[in-house]
Amino acid sequence: MSAELAIKEREAFIVTKGKQKNQLRCDADSIAGCVSQRACVYCGARVVLNPVTDAIHLVHGPIGCASYTWDIRGSLSSGSELYRNSFSTDLKEQDVIFGGEKKLAAAIDQLVAAYRPPVVFVYSTCIVGVIGDDLEAVCKKAAQKHKIEVIPVQSSGFIGNKSAGYRAACDALLRLIVPAGPATAKHGKSVNYLGDFNLAGEAWIIRNYLQQIGVTVNAVFTGDSSYAALKEAARASFNIIQCAGSMAYLAGKMEELYQIPYQQVSFLGVQDTRESLRKIAVMTEDAAVMRRTEELVAREMAAVQPVLAGYRAKLAGKKAAVYVGGGFKAISLIKQFREIGIDVVMIGTQTGRREEYQVINELVDDGTVILDDANPSELEKFMMEKGAHLLVGGVKERPLAYKLGIAFIDHNHDRKHPLSGFTGAVNFAREVYSTVCSPVWNYVRPEGGQ
Repeated sequence: MSAELAIKEREAFIVTKGKQKNQLRCDADSIAGCVSQRACVYCGARVVLNPVTDAIHLVHGPIGCASYTWDIRGSLSSGSELYRNSFSTDLKEQDVIFGGEKKLAAAIDQLVAAYRPPVVFVYSTCIVGVIGDDLEAVCKKAAQKHKIEVIPVQSSGFIGNKSAGYRAACDALLRLIVPAGPATAKHGKSVNYLGDFNLAGEAWIIRNYLQQIGVTVNAVFTGDSSYAALKEAARASFNIIQCAGSMAYLAGKMEELYQIPYQQVSFLGVQDTRESLRKIAVMTEDAAVMRRTEELVAREMAAVQPVLAGYRAKLAGKKAAVYVGGGFKAISLIKQFREIGIDVVMIGTQTGRREEYQVINELVDDGTVILDDANPSELEKFMMEKGAHLLVGGVKERPLAYKLGIAFIDHNHDRKHPLSGFTGAVNFAREVYSTVCSPVWNYVRPEGGQ
């Protein structure tokens, strides 16, 4: 690194490949005084559970928490739109002093009477953790009263980082999918698709691919999911995981409880999509499924390869910076950028795991900066230092990129077009080209920009 970091404690969380032999530190709480891009425990839980379409999502806390995560994933639904609402107990100063349990119970009563949902998720926030409201007791009493499931989500923000929120959400889902009987019949050649939130219809694209090769999607966790579908999750033959950061814990518990094996996959980019479909086919141990998979891959590759080759010629020499939520997505993006001729010169994640950073280190070129739980000043420093033409990130990173005169692509919450599968690979290449090669950068790039 050519300049000193403002916060010395962050040095262990940043490495440059080829210059430092020390391992990147990760999976730790954010450094005090460092405004990192990582969200809180409650936010992590909410983004995982919010796509359950026919559930009431009730935030027990101040109104700001519910507002912050209102429709946060933008997930698409083929059925109920109830999840589009963001309900809150709107705790005030008086509730902090005297407790909010009565207010929570009344809110559940009111919402059940108005919407008749099959399930209510009740999220705790920082305030609830401080004042000590007993969510478990209130939810249990409400469940008995209304004869529906009312599930507490233990997501008080200060108890950890965003990864702890993923685990809190998975614990809530485990309470939901416990089978009623001692034995559960399996659906033949069926999968649960974990870690896809159907942001722009991705779950539907992958479902269509799997149907073509003869594999049924039993339930999606949690894109376009419903109470009834999640309840039947233990009937799947195996699980596949797209977002390991949010769902690896759930997959492990389902293997332990219901003997459902799992495989990690990625449908970002043609290389990972092709390999993931083949992994799934192998898991079925069915020769006909494997044959149909190769036929599907051949058809799709014939359609997309000429298109990607055209974009690759136009994008040669461009450099990308990546800052996303999970490590597995970051790994896929390195490969996907290579498919269109772009080198990744800076890459980081909010919740990456050690083994994922090891893979990232193997994939990137010498000189690439790798960082965990970054803050805006670090992102600015390394993007400018490395001459990045493009930043791929989420909504919090967009203003930073535009202020620096760097192109930006949202790979998280706000996008309206799918980026998964062969279709998504073409959409991604098209978006990168139209963004990076826009003539606007000739006029707005600040002095010293690349």
